[in-house]
Amino acid sequence: MENRKVIYYQDELNDEFSTAQITPRVIDETYQYEHGVIWNVCSYLMQNVFSMPIKVGYLKLKFKMKYIGKEKIKPYRKQGYFIYANHTQAFADTFIPSVGNYPKRNFLIVNPENVSIKFAKTLIEMLGAIPVPGNKTAMKHFLEQIEQRIKKNCSITIYPEAHIWPYYTKIRPFKEVSFKYPIELETPTFCMTNTYQAYGKKKDKIKMVTYIDGPFFASTTQTKKERQKELRNQVYQCMVERSKNSNIEWIVYRKVAKENDTLAV
Repeated sequence: MENRKVIYYQDELNDEFSTAQITPRVIDETYQYEHGVIWNVCSYLMQNVFSMPIKVGYLKLKFKMKYIGKEKIKPYRKQGYFIYANHTQAFADTFIPSVGNYPKRNFLIVNPENVSIKFAKTLIEMLGAIPVPGNKTAMKHFLEQIEQRIKKNCSITIYPEAHIWPYYTKIRPFKEVSFKYPIELETPTFCMTNTYQAYGKKKDKIKMVTYIDGPFFASTTQTKKERQKELRNQVYQCMVERSKNSNIEWIVYRKVAKENDTLAV
């Protein structure tokens, strides 16, 4: 492919390449994680009824979206579980888990920026956003919300890479901190690995193929910290293997050495 965009990075854990410039709100004890019956009914309709044709249409038209492995989550449709996915699209990543997971209701753990847009905040919350808290009091409500959604047999999606790298074809290293939730709540864990694959006569067009894998469980004979790390490693290794199915780079990422700002070898 000629004239591909090149992005230079230094830190796989912390560099962010989303084009959105949003000042995040503080998620403190005043943030309302829990809502009333009417709000929840409207949220369900927004998540799983009204928005679904838009989600499916967008993914099909823009990415020729295909899922492989949906049958792996079917036996768990009557219980809650967690999904981990690689973060490569600012907009589509809010759609991919809920479409691949349908008809289960899906929620997403998001950064505060996602609920900081004044005129879109309520809609984003209704579509399933659960923002990361900013203090201990808010953390209590955040954890209660996660537990409640799991008990109601919903799924919760987490992007452990945290930062958006558009069209990135590998898996960035991520920490095990977010894997404490399925360990503490004793739930199955799945992963969705988004890959980019070429199609067309000249193989110059790009489609997205998402692989669903799991369930993953950590050993019950270890400490919570050890189980958390084990679960993270299972998911990470699976995602790394699946990412090898990407065979086209829409955007090229090149690492730059921090010391002298030259390309790392």
